[in-house]
Amino acid sequence: MQDKIFPAIRSLFSALAPVLDPVPASVQALALVLAAPALADDLLADAIVVTAERRAEPLSRVARSIAVLDEAELRLVGADHIAEALARAPGVNLHRGSGAEHLTAIRSPVLTGGAGAGSFLFLENGVPIRSAGFANVNGLFDAHYELAGGIEIVRGPSGPLYGANAIHGVVNVLTPQPTEDLSVFAEIFGDTEDRYKWKGSLAGTAGAHGFFAGASATSESGYREDAGLDQQKISLRHVWTGEGASLDTVFSFHNLEQETAGFIFGAETLKDRAARRANDFPFAYRDAKAARLQSTLTLDAGRATELRVTPYARWNEMEFPQHFLPSNALERNSHWSVGAQGAVYHDAGRLSLIAGLDAEYTEGTLFEFQARETIFSFTQGLHYDYRVRAVNASGFAQGEVELDPKTVVAVGLRIDGTIYDYDNRAGDGIAVDPEGNAGRFLRPPDAVDRFVTASPKFSVRRTFSDALNGYVSYARGARPPQTTDLYRLQSGQTEGAARPELIDAGEIGLRARLGERVNIDLAGFWMEKRNFFFRDADGRNVIDGRTRHAGVEAEARLALLESLTLQSAVTYAAHTYRFDRNPGSDPGTARENITSGDDVDTAPRILANTRLSWRPAARLTLEAEWVSVGAYFTNAANTRRYDGHNLLHLRGEVFVTDRLAAFLTLRNVTDALYAERADFAFGSDRFFPGEVRTLGFGLRYRG
Repeated sequence: MQDKIFPAIRSLFSALAPVLDPVPASVQALALVLAAPALADDLLADAIVVTAERRAEPLSRVARSIAVLDEAELRLVGADHIAEALARAPGVNLHRGSGAEHLTAIRSPVLTGGAGAGSFLFLENGVPIRSAGFANVNGLFDAHYELAGGIEIVRGPSGPLYGANAIHGVVNVLTPQPTEDLSVFAEIFGDTEDRYKWKGSLAGTAGAHGFFAGASATSESGYREDAGLDQQKISLRHVWTGEGASLDTVFSFHNLEQETAGFIFGAETLKDRAARRANDFPFAYRDAKAARLQSTLTLDAGRATELRVTPYARWNEMEFPQHFLPSNALERNSHWSVGAQGAVYHDAGRLSLIAGLDAEYTEGTLFEFQARETIFSFTQGLHYDYRVRAVNASGFAQGEVELDPKTVVAVGLRIDGTIYDYDNRAGDGIAVDPEGNAGRFLRPPDAVDRFVTASPKFSVRRTFSDALNGYVSYARGARPPQTTDLYRLQSGQTEGAARPELIDAGEIGLRARLGERVNIDLAGFWMEKRNFFFRDADGRNVIDGRTRHAGVEAEARLALLESLTLQSAVTYAAHTYRFDRNPGSDPGTARENITSGDDVDTAPRILANTRLSWRPAARLTLEAEWVSVGAYFTNAANTRRYDGHNLLHLRGEVFVTDRLAAFLTLRNVTDALYAERADFAFGSDRFFPGEVRTLGFGLRYRG
């Protein structure tokens, strides 16, 4: 099909170019800046972040590690999958699955199942995309990153202002703000893998009212057989600004319909150009829908005090067969929530105080049914059918005081309370197949479970000079069990065995500006986690794991020349088990041994992303990006291994008129046969193969 789209794009280009009128120089300059990578002055500027305190503040005043991807950088990347964008941040590693799917690592191994769903907090404009306890391991495909005004990534426990699911990190996707003048944006794109994308937005301001309306759509036939995808997203924003008050309302909607390719098996298949495109699971699919509405009221209460209240509502549903398990069971899950975030900010001289309350009510369901005949301990028939009502309420406070003009101390605490009211709508006990054979699926009886967790944080920030500042911090991250941890049990487990996960994290950081051309951010971290709930290589739940996570991260930004910039994010980290587990040969348990000190599986010690950006002319931008993922073990026993990979991507953009730009992408320039994800389970090496060399072309219009 690619032999049709490129002639069509060329025809459209020829038709548009002659009719585009010249625009004022100021608008032309704005378009060029928005389309190009950061210049030297921008590289050295103090970024503004909103995630740390749920309000805007300079990054230099934040005593934690936050990476910022702004709108210009996201537009330059033009990511086909959010993993491409987040790979530019240190300490972050997303394994791209089939279609829109992904698994996440932020200062962690790549986590799966309940651990993968519940260890990271995914936000859109500061509000969680999913309810705590009902997270989705693929949660970022709901976010509208294709038209984001920026993405911020907090690495490590988030501190007092965010609660459950934030023990390893936070990703906050920001909807664009309204523009002062009426602006129009449109983009079309196609590539040699039959992937086609369009996106567009309209924004502006009229008096006290500002608005943004954006939509995007992706359609692709898929690199693998029977792996097509159709995805649509909409974001609407309205901002009203009055005297001493403002109201900021955002609505978003997401629809995903994809055919899903499963794992391929064996290293020889990964290196076979034809076999790696095969799909042994043509029946697999994933259908998901989500809608969210939030509105933030900000009031100036006088005397350096500000009040913010954000009521919100969300709904989502998802259906997919579990092709990654021998059962291929069909799962349907959904939940809806209503809640509110509230905070009071008081800034008075050397003292700053933040205090607030968050509350949420959720109703969710899960249904799992295996149609195929019993295989191993995966029994034919109904596995689970339950409903959970949940109430989450949290209080938090944080104080910050200047001990002297160069030293700031901050102390904070968050208390989270969670109640789950579980209603089992299937028979209690172990599920049996039509022949009466018992399997692994244990359905606990109705229950009410309560959890209370505390998340303290302490930090000291020191400004040594205008060009150098540093910080040390301690934080505890805590989250109650996911509902699937508690109510989707397996034989050998007992009801109520899952406990809140806790992680204690220490960090030391340094931000330096060397002369007029170099910025360097360094961070070292040490984290200890207990009550780690995960699934081993035989699909068995482990409820009491302990792990250690220690490493260093570096982010450097160098203005080599006025037109040439170099940026790099490098991580070295060791993620290790801190407990022993030897289940032996008991057929009722998993057979994978775990030894304290071994690497956690899917945890490469080295991650690196380096970009060289060149603007040889005002209308031309070029970028080369090198992505390196180090070797890692694919099972907890450390007996299987993936050797890692290195990728080279090229991008270029040229403004052919004042308003119209053409851009090219060449991904995987060396045509490497690599794995987006390597795994070992149920006795087999498994891979999601990465795409081979792919050429894309698009047009981008801004007026």
